[in-house]
Amino acid sequence: MEFTAKQLAQVLKGTVDGDPAAVVTSFAKIEHGKPGQLCFFANPKYESYVYTCRASILLVNESFTPAQPVTPTLIRVPDAYAAIATLLKYVSDQKKTYRRHRSLRSSIACSAKLGKKVSVGAFTVIGKHCRIGDYGIIHDNVSIGENTVIGKHCLIYPGVRIYPGTVIGDNVILHENCVIGSDGFGNAPQPDGTWEKIEHLGNVIIGNDVEIGSGTTVDRAEMESTVIGNGVRIDNLCQIAHNVQIGDNTAMAAMCGIAGSTKIGKNCIFAGQVGIVGHVTIADNTTVGAQAGVIGNVRTPGQTLVGMPAIDSKLFMRSYARFKQAGKED
Repeated sequence: MEFTAKQLAQVLKGTVDGDPAAVVTSFAKIEHGKPGQLCFFANPKYESYVYTCRASILLVNESFTPAQPVTPTLIRVPDAYAAIATLLKYVSDQKKTYRRHRSLRSSIACSAKLGKKVSVGAFTVIGKHCRIGDYGIIHDNVSIGENTVIGKHCLIYPGVRIYPGTVIGDNVILHENCVIGSDGFGNAPQPDGTWEKIEHLGNVIIGNDVEIGSGTTVDRAEMESTVIGNGVRIDNLCQIAHNVQIGDNTAMAAMCGIAGSTKIGKNCIFAGQVGIVGHVTIADNTTVGAQAGVIGNVRTPGQTLVGMPAIDSKLFMRSYARFKQAGKED
């Protein structure tokens, strides 16, 4: 697809500094920009590339003042980083085409109800009494268990497994091979040293505008529901255990593990490989650094925690300075 600087400025509510007829057909990093491409500049560390970039259009902050001549046409916006996200979504939406499609190699129960222009790929199985909202795209080799409800404009990639009774909102993206609704790790120890499996009769509820990465597992509850709030972002290879509740707009990087019955607040950020024990509560706006381990309740909103066990980041850095000093003394 082709876009002119004038068109893109209208989409982004920005202003053109240069040739409004400049045309781009693709995107690139600022250090790799070539004619016909659009790049963006938001981090001051990359300013040197502004003057060597040969892209046709460069997206910059309104406040940016070049120190040297610049080759690309500039589109000035309040926040270049936010604008590139908006622009990529706009271009993606322009490419989407919705059409009713049912692969002859799919299996759709007679009692399932599919909305307008739903696409179903080959070898996909949709169980009894399922409801799929309008404009859904379900790729090949997907399994959707009976009594599952999926909202509008959902995108489900190949290999996804959705267990029976799951409820999924609108505009949800499930990436390849994620599993929604498998049994939690519930086992009761017996006097003879064996384990008795605890049956999980609950379900998983996923809100609107959620994205879940490849290979991530969200377990169903023993009773009631495991709940993923609106706007949540979960990266690849994460484990969300049974009865967990994740608040709206929380983001979680790859390989995080959340143990059972933990309640996570809204707008939290978990870096990669964070681990959280079960049956604790995490306050709103909590940030947890990479590989940290949370072993107790976090009651004060807005904290940043690091380390194992996780403590306030400022306290951790003071403690770390002491550790280094002690090592030198030895």
